[in-house]
Amino acid sequence: MRTNPSAAFGAALLAATLAACSSDEPPAEPLRTVRTAELRYNGAAESNRYVGTVQARHEVDHAFRVGGKVTERRVEVGDAVRAGDVLAVLDDLDYRLAEDASRQQLVAAQAQAKQAESDNLRLQALKLDGSVSDADAERADSEARRSKAAAEAEARRLELARNRLAYTVLRASRNGVVSGVRLEVGQVVAEGQPVVTIAGGGEPEIVVDVPEDHLAAFKSARFSASLASAPEKVFDVVLRELSPQAAALTRTYRARLRPASPRQLPLGATATLVSSRDASGSSPVAPIPASAITQSNGQPAVWVVKRKGAEPVGSVQLVRIDVKGYRNDEILVAGLPAGELVVTAGVQKMAPGLQVALAGTALVADTKVPVQ
Repeated sequence: MRTNPSAAFGAALLAATLAACSSDEPPAEPLRTVRTAELRYNGAAESNRYVGTVQARHEVDHAFRVGGKVTERRVEVGDAVRAGDVLAVLDDLDYRLAEDASRQQLVAAQAQAKQAESDNLRLQALKLDGSVSDADAERADSEARRSKAAAEAEARRLELARNRLAYTVLRASRNGVVSGVRLEVGQVVAEGQPVVTIAGGGEPEIVVDVPEDHLAAFKSARFSASLASAPEKVFDVVLRELSPQAAALTRTYRARLRPASPRQLPLGATATLVSSRDASGSSPVAPIPASAITQSNGQPAVWVVKRKGAEPVGSVQLVRIDVKGYRNDEILVAGLPAGELVVTAGVQKMAPGLQVALAGTALVADTKVPVQ
C-alpha cells in the first residue's frame, strides 16, 4: 500500500504542533498579598491614651461690681496683663451725680450737727443758773448726738458713692493672660456679670476627661504627655485632681494633671496623655489593629498566616481569640502564641487555606524567592 506523501507531511506537521502546544504551561497566578501584624505581648492592656487641652490651674472671672453701659474695652483674648491694669470702663455719669449728691447731703448734715452742738452748749450753760429746765437741756443734748450720728452716716454714704464710682473701672486682680472676653463697647452689663477671664500662666495643667470604666486604673497609673505641636517631646505629668462626680452629659470624670517638673506649656494647646501601670499579676495581652478582627460562629477571630519555613509565603487559617479590651483604634487580645502573623487588611476576602504572600513581596505559586 502506498502512502500519500502530502498526507504524511500533514500528519507530521500536526504532531509537531501538538508537541509544541503541550510544552507551553499556563502562567502561574500571583499570590494574594496581605498585610500582617506580629503578635507581641507587652502589657498593653495597662495603657490608655487620652486627648486633652492645656489650661491654667487658676482662672479668675472678672466682673464689674456695679452695672452700666460699657464705654471702653482695653483687652483682647491672649493679651498679657498685670495686676491693676484697666480691662474695661463703664459710663460713670450716674455714679458721679450720686457722689455729688452724697457730698451735698454730708455738708448739710455736718452743718446741722454743728448747730445742734452749739445749742446744746448754750443750754448746758443756762442750766447751771436755772434758766432752762432739765428736760430742755436733755433734749438739746440728745439732738446734738443725733445730728452728729447723722453726719457720720452721710460721710459713710459718700464713701460708698465714691467706691461705686471707682467700680466703673474694671482692673485686673492678678498677673496673667486674658483667656476670655465677653463684653463689647455699648453693651449694658449687670452687676456681678463675668465679662473677662484671666488665666495665671505660671502653673499650666493638662485637662482630660476619663471614661467611667477607666476610672479605677486611672487612679493608680503613671502618666506621660506630649503636645500635638511637638509629639516627639514626651514629659512626665502627675495627677493633681480627679473630679469625684461624673459630668451630667458625657458621664466622664474631669482630671487635671501638672508637669512633674516646672515646664512652660502654651495655654489652649492640644495634648496627648498616656496612662500606664504595672502589669504584674495580670494576664498578658497583645494589641492588634481593629481592622484585623472578624467572626467565626459569632465569636471574635483573626486570620493567621501559617508560613512555609522562612519563605515569605503561606496559607491563612481562621483562629478564634479572646478580646481583653479596646484602646483607640486597637484591640487587646489573648489566646495566640507570640510571634503569630495576623492579617490586618482585607479580612473579608480571606478563605481557609488561601495561599498568600506577605506584604512587600511579589510571588507566584511556583516561585521560591521574591521577584525583584
